[in-house]
Order: sequence, then structure tokens, then C-alpha cells
Amino acid sequence: MGRVIFVSAGPGSADLITLRGLRALQQADVVLFDALTDPALREFAPSARWLDVGKRGFCDSTAQTAINAALVREARQAGVVVRLKGGDASVFGRLEEELLALDEAGIDSEVVPGVTAAIAAAAHTRRPLTRRGQGRSVALTTAMTKDGDLQALKSADTEVFYMAGRQLGALARKLTLAGWAGDTPVMVVSRAGCADALSSEHTVDTLPAASLLHRGRPTVVTVGAGAAPVGPARRRRSVGDQCPQVEPHQVEPTIAHD
Repeated sequence: MGRVIFVSAGPGSADLITLRGLRALQQADVVLFDALTDPALREFAPSARWLDVGKRGFCDSTAQTAINAALVREARQAGVVVRLKGGDASVFGRLEEELLALDEAGIDSEVVPGVTAAIAAAAHTRRPLTRRGQGRSVALTTAMTKDGDLQALKSADTEVFYMAGRQLGALARKLTLAGWAGDTPVMVVSRAGCADALSSEHTVDTLPAASLLHRGRPTVVTVGAGAAPVGPARRRRSVGDQCPQVEPHQVEPTIAHD
């Protein structure tokens, strides 16, 4: 009987994986990997057998029951099975279901933490999710319910919405209904942590304008204190930043070039 290590690969680029996660990956006999993990990570487990069990919203995806069954099957046949998940496995990663399946089968497991998309988006835009005196709480929220309904809340000073990229116009309306003021700052980042990440500034009222720029890209939406610029709004760059920011007054976002 083998064991399963859940490795959080981080969002986007392979170099966002932790050292502990990388060491676990190098031990793998089998890797079950998500759709949004960087293919470059294969270099660190070249002799392992790689199985695609990716899930993407609004696309053909591997059923969760099939993933659970594959984990149990492979762990019974292999020494070390790595379940490679994008972002942090504990944040909207369906980790609970997979841990339960392994527990029921009597298979040992370990979870290696990682960087979630909300943190990568905050780093990319240099906008801390918490702010002294005004941003004392952060909520990570999935915009889609289990039944596929769009929802929005106002439960923290900073609210980060995952999986809302295709419905930004509807999300803006839901935010208004939830009590967010129309001039509340909003930051939209798609493919956070990747070299081709894009970010754009908005308010709740102008959020629908982000739809065109981020179309077809995994997107996180930060609302509230953590979306506001730090000090005077100006262009800054950080490691891996290759995309422009769209200023809040722009109704039709366009990509500018440095």
C-alpha cells in the first residue's frame, strides 16, 4: 500500500511551488495533476507516470468520483502518489472529498500547503489584502454555488471572489445587492502568478467593463479595502509582471504596452 501526497503547486508559474512541495514531487511514482498546473513541473519528476485529471469550469472535466477512484487505485499499486493541485489544495481544491476517499480506503496522506490565487493576485498588483485600521478581515469566496448559481456577499473588509471571470457583469449586480457601494474599489486579475497575468482596476459600478480584457482566463476579483492602491496610484512592476493595469476611468479596458 502506497501513500498520497497532496502538493499545492501554486497558481501559474512552476517557481511558485514550495521547496517542500518540490521535494515531494521528486519522490513521485505517479502524479495526478490539475488542468492549471504548469507543465514545466514535469521536469522534476521525469520518471513518474503523469495522469491528467484536470477540472475546468464550463468545460469537459474529470468527474470528482473518477478522481477519487483513481487516487485509491494508484495508491494501492504505487509507492508514492502525488496529487498535484493548482493554487493551494485547501482553497476551493475539492480536497475534502479526496481526503475522505483515502481515509475510507485506509490510505495514508499528507498535505503540502501552497500559494493561492488571491495571494498571487495581491502580490502582482502590490495591493495587500489586509490594511492596518481598515482592512482587518479577508474572505475567500467562490462566486458559484454547488448548484451553479452566482452569489456575492459582504462578509469582510476585503472579499476575494474565485471563479467569476465569465460573469463579471452579473457579479457587479450581485455585489450591489449585497450592500457594496458603487464606488468600492475592485481589482480583477486573470492568470495570477503567470508571466502573462493581466490586471485591471474598477469600481463595483464599472466592473462589467473588465469582461472583455479577462475573457476566457482564470480570474479572481478582489473587492473592498484590499483592492485599493497603496499610496498614490502609479505604475509599478514586480518580478514576473509583464502586463499593464487598466485605470478605473477606462470603461473599455485595453492592453497598453510599456
